[in-house]
Amino acid sequence: MKFLVRDRIFGIGDDYWIEDEHGRKAFLVDGKAMRLRETFELKDPQGRVLIDIRAKVFSLRDAMTIERDGEALATIRKKRFSLLRNHYRVSLVDGTELDVSGKILDREFVVEYGGEMLAHISRRWLRVRETYGVDVVHEEADPALMIAVAVCVIRLAEKEREGDRDDD
Repeated sequence: MKFLVRDRIFGIGDDYWIEDEHGRKAFLVDGKAMRLRETFELKDPQGRVLIDIRAKVFSLRDAMTIERDGEALATIRKKRFSLLRNHYRVSLVDGTELDVSGKILDREFVVEYGGEMLAHISRRWLRVRETYGVDVVHEEADPALMIAVAVCVIRLAEKEREGDRDDD
């Protein structure tokens, strides 16, 4: 199952439709303006909130949380000790951990569980400028969660890059 996501969905207050591979509206990313921290809602086409994405406040390392129905679902952080610069860990509340690795800023990475690929994020197979695809390859993987993970990891990597520029 493939979804098309525009790169510009990260502005506070920005709204954007994520389409399926057939061009149908699948999810709405609703950026919430006037908040102290970055907040996005991932909604279905009928407007029901499926997932809330929030930047974690008062954290030693940048982190984002994913919530479903008001309950924490996952926390995403950069892996502390990794040979790969772009390696993130998704810690689900049930104790499950997903690994995200690849070239995050180039939009070429994978989400894995136990070495098995759940989703592949890429802009290679798209001709639309400033768009990347989220290909949910595992039949049991939750598409909304995979999109939320991609959004969070990209935002964390961009914030890190902005921080690196500020240090120069």
